[in-house]
Amino acid sequence: MKALIQRVKCASVTINNELYSSINKGILVLLGVEKNDEKENTEKLAQKISVLRIFEDENDKMNLSIKDVQGEILVVSQFTLCGDCKKGTRPSFDKAAAPDKAVELYEYFVKCINDYNIPVKTGKFRAMMDVELINDGPVTFMLEK
Repeated sequence: MKALIQRVKCASVTINNELYSSINKGILVLLGVEKNDEKENTEKLAQKISVLRIFEDENDKMNLSIKDVQGEILVVSQFTLCGDCKKGTRPSFDKAAAPDKAVELYEYFVKCINDYNIPVKTGKFRAMMDVELINDGPVTFMLEK
């Protein structure tokens, strides 16, 4: 499981020119589910994101978590994170989970974040989405579990 996380001032998902969801200060999570991923991977990744100290404290040190700053999380399914571009000029998606497994773990990830009492919003699985954000920093991390 891969998550590209970005600290944001705000982020939103628009589908068919209609606002689907949006957050203010928080984290945008682009989530890629791979074939070998299980619920355990999902739980560990959600736990890590819920406590990761990527927000600045009063001394401008990354020392605060999403909960400390009362932020929100926007989770967007992003199967292309599972793409392999090592060979040739066209990405291979052999490592990506099948849609039925991917949606199950995507929804479970959202539930896990919600279980940490962090406000969470989502994109729409398998939809073409316009994702907008104002990256705060920029601060971006790649996490894998």
